[in-house]
Amino acid sequence: MAITWNNQVPNVHFRKWWQKYVRTWFNQAGRKKSRRTARQQKAAKRAPAPVNKLRSVVHPPTQRYNFKLRAGKGFTLTELKAVALGKQKAMSLGIAVDFRRRNHCQESLDDNVARLKEYLGKIKVFPKGSKAKAGDSTRAELKNVKAAAPCKQVLPIKQKAARTTARAITAAEKSVQAYRVLRKAHVDKKEYGKRLVRKAKKEDAKKQK
Repeated sequence: MAITWNNQVPNVHFRKWWQKYVRTWFNQAGRKKSRRTARQQKAAKRAPAPVNKLRSVVHPPTQRYNFKLRAGKGFTLTELKAVALGKQKAMSLGIAVDFRRRNHCQESLDDNVARLKEYLGKIKVFPKGSKAKAGDSTRAELKNVKAAAPCKQVLPIKQKAARTTARAITAAEKSVQAYRVLRKAHVDKKEYGKRLVRKAKKEDAKKQK
């Protein structure tokens, strides 16, 4: 008899029906073609309207990614108001609307307003029921429009240049002391409320005199 000491007693445990749990994916190429055909059919049905909606441009969170640009969920009500668009009208024109996002800086507001103006300048809105009218010019236009391959993004986002080219430092830049500028800005922000109180007290003292 063999001594096993503290080892496991040998046993035959390969008795499971392992073929039942094997997953195959032989229809990968066929499903790829089916999805592509479905996209083309959807584009032809919605033509000349775009398949995808226009998305806003936002900055991702955290310092690691906030220098990039990506597509957001939709435009804010403030951005739509800047181009005189209501939320229902915007959604009917293929513009995504985000009711939760807020504009925290003027730069992002201006970028998205410019994006909306560019989109509104490029689209053409056909009158409702133009397909049903025989002899209508818009119907002929709709007939001639061919559904192109659906683009993944309406008005693709252009990334801003992350790097600047090297150049010589000017004399005006050398004369400016960056530390002093930052220090003054820090003190002005910190003492802003106290200075307002002191100013108000001086004005009250003048009025009393």
